[in-house]
This record gives sequence, structure tokens and C-alpha cells, in this order.
Amino acid sequence: MLKDKILDILITAPIIAATDSSGWEEAVNSKSKILFHLNADILTVEKEINKAKEADKYIFIHMDLVEGIGKDKKGIEWLYAKGADGIISTRNQLIRSAKEIGILAVQRFFILDSKGMHSIAETLESTSPDFIEIMPGVIPKALKLFENREIPVIAGGLIENKTEITSVLGNGAIAVSTGKKSLWNLL
Repeated sequence: MLKDKILDILITAPIIAATDSSGWEEAVNSKSKILFHLNADILTVEKEINKAKEADKYIFIHMDLVEGIGKDKKGIEWLYAKGADGIISTRNQLIRSAKEIGILAVQRFFILDSKGMHSIAETLESTSPDFIEIMPGVIPKALKLFENREIPVIAGGLIENKTEITSVLGNGAIAVSTGKKSLWNLL
């Protein structure tokens, strides 16, 4: 099962390279085995997916930010057919659609206050994503709240150094997604 394979990779290589097209080559050539494409577009995404596959990487496309591809079930099906391993979204319906299609789903949550932090549990019951990404990822209290759930937690956003990576991994996250290129080759 692909989810189990991704989990195994994240245990030994917990840094996820998160970038747009401008950093794609560096991400593909980094030690990161998992790539989050944060701003794919219809004209280049197939080529970028193929580059990732040639480098033996797994690729998740951020559906909320993708350009020229429908932000709906058909858009997800199209990306899956092109070889994407998963999607990222904050939108409940897109997560549910991904689950119906059989592509992996990372649901992103932005924590703004304690009420929002606690409402995530209710959302998870209706969407059942494969992974959740908590942002900003430098909030150990929020990571701890979700560490004992069945859904693996990825910390993302504002991760800027090795100390923060160590902290979030020590507070319940299984992986870290970061746009900071200098961290992509840490293992």
C-alpha cells in the first residue's frame, strides 16, 4: 500500500521538499524523497511529475493553489492519471474526492487559535485524510494534541532550522514540509 510506503520513507527521511516550479529542479535533486508541489500548473505539471518519478520521488500536488486544473474531482482524477501520488488541500470536499478516487490526501490546517485547534478533530471525522499537515508547524502544543491519532501529522510552515525540525519531530510530527532549500538535504 502506498501510504505505508510513504510512512516508511518518512521515518528514515522526514524532510519533505515543498516548492513551486521555480525550485522544482533543486527539490527533485535533493535527498527528500517526498515532494510537495505548491504551485503546479497545467502546462508544466506532467513534466514535473515525470522528473520526480525518474528521480524515484513521490509527489503531492497542492490542489488549492494549482493553476489551470479544476479544483474538483475531475482535476484530481486528471492529476492521478498523470502520475501524482497525492494531493494537498484545506478543502474538505477535495479530501473526500481524493479518498473516493484512491489517491493519497494530505489535509492542511492553519491553526489561528485554540478553538480552531480543537475543531480539527471534528473535521477529520468527516474527511479521513491519509495525513494532516499542521501549520504553522512550530506549535508543539498543537502537534502534541494530534500525535496519538491514527492520521500521521506533518508539520509545515515557518520551519527554518534544524532545531525546529528536531523540536517538531520530538512533539509528535512524523515529518516536516519546508520550503527552506538548505534543509532539504538533512536526514
